[in-house]
Amino acid sequence: MEFINYLFIALLLFLIVNRFIPTKGVRNITTTELKNELNDKNKQFVDVRTPGEYKGNHIKGFKNIPLHRLAEKATVLSKDKEVVVICQSGMRSQKASKQLKKLGFSKVTNVKGGMSAWF
Repeated sequence: MEFINYLFIALLLFLIVNRFIPTKGVRNITTTELKNELNDKNKQFVDVRTPGEYKGNHIKGFKNIPLHRLAEKATVLSKDKEVVVICQSGMRSQKASKQLKKLGFSKVTNVKGGMSAWF
C-alpha cells in the first residue's frame, strides 16, 4: 500500500512539472522581443484567448483563434511560416504551442507572460 502512495505522489509530481516545462522546439520570447518582430511578414501571429478577451484588448496583427478551436482552425495557418502565439498569461499559448508542434508546425514561438506582460 505504501508503494502505491509513493507511485501516486511521483505521478502527480511528474504531471505538475511536465505542465511547466517548455515544449521542445518551441522558442519563447518576451513581449519586449515581440515588439521587434511584429512587422515581420514571414511570421503569423495568433491570439488563442476567447473572442471576448480578444475584443477587449489585442495587439494589431494578431489573428484570434481560440485555443479550443486551434486544432480545427490550424488549416488557415501556413506550416512554412513561423507561428507566434500569445494568450493572457502565457499558459494557454504554451498549450497552443505544444498543439501546433503536434500538428506539424516546425517554427513555433510562445510569448512569455502574454497580454498581462504587454505594455
